[in-house]
Amino acid sequence: MVIEEGKTKAFLALWGAVLLWASSFIVLKIAFQRFDPMVVIFGRMFVASLGFTLVFRRLRHIDYQPGDWKLLAFMGVCEPGLYFIFEALALTYTDASQAGMICALLPLMVAVAARLVLGEPLSKRMASGFGLAIVGAVLLSAVAEQTDTASNPMLGNFLEFLAMICACGYMIAMKKLMPRYNSWFLTMIQAFIGAVFYFPLLFLPSTEMPTAFDFTGVASILYLGIFVTIMAYGLYNYGMSKIPTAQASAFINLIPVITLILGMVLLGERLNWMQYAASVIVIGGVYVSQDNKSRKRAVV
Repeated sequence: MVIEEGKTKAFLALWGAVLLWASSFIVLKIAFQRFDPMVVIFGRMFVASLGFTLVFRRLRHIDYQPGDWKLLAFMGVCEPGLYFIFEALALTYTDASQAGMICALLPLMVAVAARLVLGEPLSKRMASGFGLAIVGAVLLSAVAEQTDTASNPMLGNFLEFLAMICACGYMIAMKKLMPRYNSWFLTMIQAFIGAVFYFPLLFLPSTEMPTAFDFTGVASILYLGIFVTIMAYGLYNYGMSKIPTAQASAFINLIPVITLILGMVLLGERLNWMQYAASVIVIGGVYVSQDNKSRKRAVV
């Protein structure tokens, strides 16, 4: 009963995380229309860091071992560091809906990395699904058309794919650290590293500092810092600490669908029929990669 209750809490936490992450594509797209991407991302990390300073003393279960700082630094540089740079650039060239579809590749990438680094099992079915999803992602970019909200979708989707590589590195590092660290402590470290990582980027010649107060832009940054960074990462890290890495990453499959719906409803984004077909291939590849037992567990 205790094990089942723990799994239920993990699944609920993962559902909450992917809902918040899906909304982040929409909010980021809105925020980037108000402020420079580097300003938005630094503000997001700064807000999250301030939030964690209020609960720092409550974070326990820390068993630091010599050399852990390297893995902690690698985790933070992967995500939020490089991940958000690639994602910010991606969303300036492609639609939130298309970027969300590229996210469907992440669970399969994590499964492959977990097999190589953590020794977790990888079936032939999962490998086949990974190949199919890759084909769908390539087609999604190849048939994309330029629009007012997607000036160079092929480049944008490639940058989002690089962001997924960074996210994969973060998840593997996180899984290796979790036996010794509280999941919320690791989320706090991510926020602090992100704030330090992005602060110097504010002084780049290409960074345009805001000259006026924009309520929508500021509200977007607060939402990203509090709900997406603290809440979503905290919930996901908690869920991943309770179940296998590949099973937890399977919840990322929900992000493309949720993002596509939100992009259509809130931003008026539309894909052409070939992109919808490519999206079906991506989701199909993800579905094929999950064996029957994994699918049953993910639906619980």
